[in-house]
Amino acid sequence: MEANLRWSLVTAVAPVAWGTTYFVTREFLPADTPLYGAVFRALPAGLLLLAVRRKVPSGSWWWKSLLLGVLNMGGFFALVYLAAQRLPTSVATTVMATGPLVMMLIAWGLIGERPGPRHLAGAGLGVGGVCLMLLTSTVALDALGLLASVAAMGMSALGFVLAKRWSAEVDVLAATSWQLLGGGLVLLPPAVIAEGAPPAVDGPALLAFGYVTLVSTALAFTAWFAGLRRLPAAAVGLIGLLNPVTGVLLGTAVAGETLSLRQLCGLALALTGILLGRPATRASTTAGVRPPRARRFVRDR
Repeated sequence: MEANLRWSLVTAVAPVAWGTTYFVTREFLPADTPLYGAVFRALPAGLLLLAVRRKVPSGSWWWKSLLLGVLNMGGFFALVYLAAQRLPTSVATTVMATGPLVMMLIAWGLIGERPGPRHLAGAGLGVGGVCLMLLTSTVALDALGLLASVAAMGMSALGFVLAKRWSAEVDVLAATSWQLLGGGLVLLPPAVIAEGAPPAVDGPALLAFGYVTLVSTALAFTAWFAGLRRLPAAAVGLIGLLNPVTGVLLGTAVAGETLSLRQLCGLALALTGILLGRPATRASTTAGVRPPRARRFVRDR
C-alpha cells in the first residue's frame, strides 16, 4: 500500500472518532459540566498513554505540554463539550470543518508549508459544504454553542500546527500523553471552582466516558498526531472534514435529525474536498513532513 495512503487512513481514524463524540456527549453524558467533561476525557487518556510510553517531559516540553494541552485538549474539550450540549450534532460538527482553511493559513505562517492549489480548492469546497449544511439547519442555533464551536476550531488549528512544528523533538505517544495530562490538570482547578462536586455518573454515562476516553481521545489523538508529522498540514486538515461527515450521518441515522437535499450536497462537497487534498505521491508526502526549513528551525530553538 502506498505510504501516503496508509498514513491518510491512519489519520482518518481521528476525525471519524471525533464525529461520534458530539452524539455520545449529547445523548449520554451529564449536561452543564463542560469543565469536568473535559477533565474526565483528558486525564484518563493521558495516564493510559503515559503508562504505555513511560516517559516524562524534559526541558522546554514542560511549558510546551501545557500550552499544547490547553489548545488541543483542555480548552478544546471544554468548548466541544459545551457545543455538543447546546447544538445539534450536525451543526456542531460542521462548524469544525472550517478548520482546514484556518490550519493551512497558520501552517503557512508558522512552518512555511504553503498550501497548493488542490489544497486550497479542497478547502474551498469543504467550507462551501459546511455553509450548505450549517445554514440550512432546521433547528434554531444557540449563540453560545455556536461561539464555542468556532473558538474550539480556532484553538485546535493553532495547536495542531504548533504540535507539528515541534514534532521532531519527541515521539508521538509521549507528546500526546503530555498534552492530555497538561490540558486536564490545567482545567481541574477551574472545574472544582466553577462546577463544584463532580457530576453523578450512571452506567450509560460511564460507558460513554470510557468510549470517549479510549477511542475518541487516546486512540484518535495518537493517530492524528502520527499523521500530522508525516503528512502536510493542509492534507491532514482536509482529512479532518470526515468529522462533520461522520457527525451529520450519525445524527441523521441515530438521532433522527433531518438531512435536507442541500445538506446532502454539502456532504458531497466535503468529500470532494478530502479527495482533492490527499497527497498524490510518496515523494510529495515526505517533502511535506520535514521540510528543510522545519528541521533548521528545530535545531535553532
